[in-house]
Amino acid sequence: MQTWATPSLPCSLGRLLVVLCLVAISCSASDLFAQQSQPVNATTLDGKVLCGYQAWFRCPEDGTNLHWMHWSRQPTITPQSITFQMWPDLSEFTPTEKYAVPGMKYPGGTPAYLYSSVHQKTIERHFQWMQQYGIDGVFVQRFLVNLRQPSFDTILDHVRTSAEESGRTFAVCYDLSGYPSERIVGRLTDDWKQLCDERKVTRDERYLDHDGLPVVFIWGLYPDRFSADIAHQLIDFFHEEGPYRATVIGGVPNNWRSETSQSWTSAFGKLDVISPWNVGNIEMRGGDKIAHTHVWKEDLATAQQAGTKFLPVIYPGFNWTNLKGPLAQRDTIPRRGGAFFWEQFVAAKKLGSGMAYVAMFDEVDEATAIFKVTNDPPLEANCATYEGLPSDWYLRLTGEGAKMIRGDAPLHERIPIQP
Repeated sequence: MQTWATPSLPCSLGRLLVVLCLVAISCSASDLFAQQSQPVNATTLDGKVLCGYQAWFRCPEDGTNLHWMHWSRQPTITPQSITFQMWPDLSEFTPTEKYAVPGMKYPGGTPAYLYSSVHQKTIERHFQWMQQYGIDGVFVQRFLVNLRQPSFDTILDHVRTSAEESGRTFAVCYDLSGYPSERIVGRLTDDWKQLCDERKVTRDERYLDHDGLPVVFIWGLYPDRFSADIAHQLIDFFHEEGPYRATVIGGVPNNWRSETSQSWTSAFGKLDVISPWNVGNIEMRGGDKIAHTHVWKEDLATAQQAGTKFLPVIYPGFNWTNLKGPLAQRDTIPRRGGAFFWEQFVAAKKLGSGMAYVAMFDEVDEATAIFKVTNDPPLEANCATYEGLPSDWYLRLTGEGAKMIRGDAPLHERIPIQP
């Protein structure tokens, strides 16, 4: 009987190929993790995708004495008093971060919980998610109407340490909403001075700079709210030579180019970066609600003529029925599994803006949040969900969109990943 020798070379090659494949896979995963773990370049806005960070949620027993602020329209919380539209996924949260909601349970019968934005570990967790999913950082909101509440200073402190630990970047965003117009300039400039002089926030390595200056975002430069003189005073303050000088981003109305007041037009032209608020501005196409992005081309052109950069606003959807009442259901903008969101990233990439502002990281009030949301909220809450998609789906989409905006990934007309 004839015997055949075992061909050792092909087997050796086969084993070698398997090893090489495993090494390649391991290296690819390591490279991806290393890339996401690298500290974000905090010296420029260019190539950045930054999220708005409200951090305005409070709970009883969190030490702030603000009850259920932004969870409920009353000091107590009931299904009728709820003012938010999505229930956060707290499955990763530690017991000390979770606050039991009286009278509400998840569908399985376990007690329902919410979180407080003032908790240090919670803010650390949010920044860890940003790092994990490749999101550059946040504009942390400072509402003039809330500056007397110490908890917002505490939150800024936690953001500073969390940005340092995670290698993310951050900048202050002043929201002028609801503040008496005659006091805006004094209140805002006084706060910025103490942030610079006493707390030295802008000296943090993780504080966002652009063109060699710290970035400050002023949201709410709306002609129907106050005179253009106030806008000029604010912008001029930040442009004056000295320790408080900054690169100014202005949050303006979507129709800013149609403004007829020469004084307001001049104020818009003074901004270093202009960011028209696009949330809620839609058109119908094929029966779907589509974000109003076709105006961006002219926005960019007008901004460039004034020597101003353009920061487009991208958001995942919209729903504020619990906040405003049943009639507000007509304002709902379906997420369409992320397609509504992704279409805006595509538009921003084609535009060549080189940057984007995602509204918002954590705003469940109007269902614009991208952080982890549960698909199994308490039935009494009447909350929207991610429609069965993973709770991290919109974090992943934001990370993918950021890669596309930065040029680290090619243009994809359709969502390039699977749930």
